[in-house]
Amino acid sequence: MKNLRFRTVWLRNARVWRKNIMATLVGNLGQPLLFLLAMGYGLGRTIEPIEGLTYLQFLAPGLVASSVMYSAAFETTYGSYTRLSVQKTYEGMLMTPLGITDIALGEIFWGATKGLLSGIIMLAALPLFGVWPSAWTVVLLPILFLSGMFFAASGLIMTSLAANYEFFNYFVSLILTPFFLFSGIFFPLSTIPENVRTVFEFLPLTPVVSLSRMFCYGRFQEPLLLKLIGTILVTVLICYWAAILLKRRLIQ
Repeated sequence: MKNLRFRTVWLRNARVWRKNIMATLVGNLGQPLLFLLAMGYGLGRTIEPIEGLTYLQFLAPGLVASSVMYSAAFETTYGSYTRLSVQKTYEGMLMTPLGITDIALGEIFWGATKGLLSGIIMLAALPLFGVWPSAWTVVLLPILFLSGMFFAASGLIMTSLAANYEFFNYFVSLILTPFFLFSGIFFPLSTIPENVRTVFEFLPLTPVVSLSRMFCYGRFQEPLLLKLIGTILVTVLICYWAAILLKRRLIQ
């Protein structure tokens, strides 16, 4: 089907990725797993329960969400930039019936797929640390994929603007790292002053961390529908913006 041609881009990236599967999994999952071990299993033994959860239980769902963010974003920054500027893969694709929107969607869906895979592996690893997610975790998977789409599109926007690989240091240091630190993964946002908390609550990773914690333990105490609708709307918007900027980059 014409409107599903982006699947060709997805399949192409998947076949290339299979050749380097172990290296990419280690790179994307190493940090969250180490944080889970050091902060949750280690430091967590000295911290009082938070919101009825041990610190390890509190931390784990947020690290699942962060693994999706990093995996999706890295794929559409370093990976997509290589295909765009070094390998000239996109130029070759445009010689086929594929259009720029097909390329953008294919890259975004592929980045989201890698993000979801990282999240699933993290979830599967949680019982090794004594954290047992609830059956509601199955419902969390499409939410993680949606989050992967957002961060994959964000990465593609950076790729559309980048002049070299060093440009991504701004994205990682000034955007992804603050998201990682201040989205409620390591501490409940309710403990900080309200004016600062309002800023943190608008970070795009914050509702995903909250939803991840809800579904991991089946604890639905927050405005679930509002968080879902907000996540969907910002994801659609950022994907549209990514397609526009990639088009400008390719036709300049």
